[in-house]
Amino acid sequence: MIISSNFNLDEPVKAEACLDDEQRVVFMEVIEESLRLSQRTHLFNWLQAGFQYLLAHEVMIFGIKSNETEDYDFEYFTSSRYFDETRFNEAIEREVGLVSQALHAWKKTAQPVLVTNQMQANEFNQYSVINLPQASLKASEMGDFLAHGFGDNHTRISTFVVFGRLSKKISSNHSRILELIMPHLHCALIRVTSNRSNVVQVSKSAKKITGRESEILQWVHMGKTNWEISTILDISPLTVKNHVQNILRKLDVQNRGQAAVKAAKLGLVKVRNN
Repeated sequence: MIISSNFNLDEPVKAEACLDDEQRVVFMEVIEESLRLSQRTHLFNWLQAGFQYLLAHEVMIFGIKSNETEDYDFEYFTSSRYFDETRFNEAIEREVGLVSQALHAWKKTAQPVLVTNQMQANEFNQYSVINLPQASLKASEMGDFLAHGFGDNHTRISTFVVFGRLSKKISSNHSRILELIMPHLHCALIRVTSNRSNVVQVSKSAKKITGRESEILQWVHMGKTNWEISTILDISPLTVKNHVQNILRKLDVQNRGQAAVKAAKLGLVKVRNN
């Protein structure tokens, strides 16, 4: 992996990166529509409407974290049958996942990150570029992708987004669009996730458990194996394993037994009395 950047605060935005007249009109419409987003379905529909004209994509991954935690809680939207939950879990794997690598690069400059193997940094204005082998990008089912975030360690809530399976060749214009829209997308993501019914709020001793993790945690508490859970939920055993690892990390425990006990104490699972 090669990470390079031409980041320079004094460098003007190049003409090819700027929005044209039609993009400016659509951009203002997209921003106005973003103010009305409050549900997950609203966000998905918004991304499939005018936003597609500005940044056509098939995969969107977003993560949110508070200043009390170190890790982002990631989710994804996709209109592609090729990008599934297994690919998603591989992408967000700590340190080695492509999304994690992009997040690491973004933290260095707070500028949009372009992940590709087709162009050098000097062709992308002041934005960071991660050069990865084409085989890795193809295997991820994301292809070339674009990433950006909002916030830092001093921000109460930070967000990070990734747009993959782009319909057009990645360019500095894509980066400029995401750079301009990110503050509005940040606010929309906070509203959408704060209204999510499938996020279980627990005590400060545990981080947020997502709806899917809560579902798996219930089966873990009932003594089911990863294979049994994968059969019940119709997902792969690897996906279950990744969810269980996330659960152990969020609950700060070492094994499934400890997770089951702590989950019961925190009210994260339904305890059945026989």
